Amino acid sequence: MMKKAGIIMINEKIREAEKNLLHIYNRFPITLDHGDGVYLYDTDGKQYLDFAAGIAVMGLGYHNRELEDALKEQITKLCHTSNLYYHENCGEAAEALNKASGMDKVFFTNSGTEAIEGALKTARKYAYLKQSGRYEFIAMEDAFHGRSIGAVSVTGTKAYREPFEPMLQGVHFAEYNNLDSVRALVNEKTCAIILEPLQGEGGIHPATKEFMEGIRKICDEQDILMICDEIQCGMGRTGFMFAWQEYGVKPDILTMAKAIGNGIPVGAFAVTEKVAEASMKPGDHGSTYGGNPLACMAVKKVLELFEKNQIVEHVNEVAPYLTQRLNELVEKYDCISERRGKGLIQGIVLTKNPVDVVKKALEQGLIMITAKEKTIRFVPPLIIEKKHIDEMIEKLECALTA
Repeated sequence: MMKKAGIIMINEKIREAEKNLLHIYNRFPITLDHGDGVYLYDTDGKQYLDFAAGIAVMGLGYHNRELEDALKEQITKLCHTSNLYYHENCGEAAEALNKASGMDKVFFTNSGTEAIEGALKTARKYAYLKQSGRYEFIAMEDAFHGRSIGAVSVTGTKAYREPFEPMLQGVHFAEYNNLDSVRALVNEKTCAIILEPLQGEGGIHPATKEFMEGIRKICDEQDILMICDEIQCGMGRTGFMFAWQEYGVKPDILTMAKAIGNGIPVGAFAVTEKVAEASMKPGDHGSTYGGNPLACMAVKKVLELFEKNQIVEHVNEVAPYLTQRLNELVEKYDCISERRGKGLIQGIVLTKNPVDVVKKALEQGLIMITAKEKTIRFVPPLIIEKKHIDEMIEKLECALTA
């Protein structure tokens, strides 16, 4: 591997192999080899402090031996059966996930996007069985829910939707944290309101308590379903196991993915008993790989380790220090206008191009990602310590001043 201007250049063999891929991702010019704890290492052995966690996926960090041992054992037994047969991991993972999320019934998918698709279908089936004639959705501006046509249809950024129009019909967008804008869109055709309790891709915006409570009230009064997308902000990241629990506002449908598998591809949507009894029936939905024995072992073991290692409690111990150090940066640098977020999902808004800062940080051995146009997003493994926050701040300051 050759180095140029502090960035590792991908060698010719890798470049040739990359030509076989459809060029959709804007990849950084490093080739990662392995990870351990909160660090990643490239093929030259250079160490990177990871404050992206695979986009909020690696909550337990890298090379967790207890999780790896459980997965290795499962691989030697059974990885796939199709969903025509029972296996113990699926039920046990569902039980653990419902206990953690406060929901009643769960359906496993392969990804967050698929979880959103299932949630949208469930909402429409619920309305169909009630013969209500409802089929429309209210979503939020700046929301992000995934990349399929259905998920993009409820994603509140035009740039994501326009190249693939026409979208799913009957979707209207309200202003996030503006309850009046939601009320103005509710009509006799509205079947569900979908939102993230904390917008991640949209710029790290937490919902207000009044907004969450107001939407719950609207839904209860109109027999509309409330869908909370916690694919990114769930699993302890906000300081609660799931973000809705801070507000005390339980959704009718909850979508999950990312950290529930700690790197193993798995998602889920969960529903209340009320919705379960009056929506999806056998044959309405399915997934060849969703809920397979390996993925469910990952979910089951991840949840076990979250409880055993008191991950949520740890987030609440270290998150105030991250908040403090980021606030110090806001005071110190004119190029940072504000800090947003909570727990270990936070962001700083820049007056300069955040992509340039992220690239400079990479040279310093720090991995970060952006959100929206001007925001640097901090979603590190949930196992970080204060010393890792100090290390991140030191590297980030070098990137900001380079």
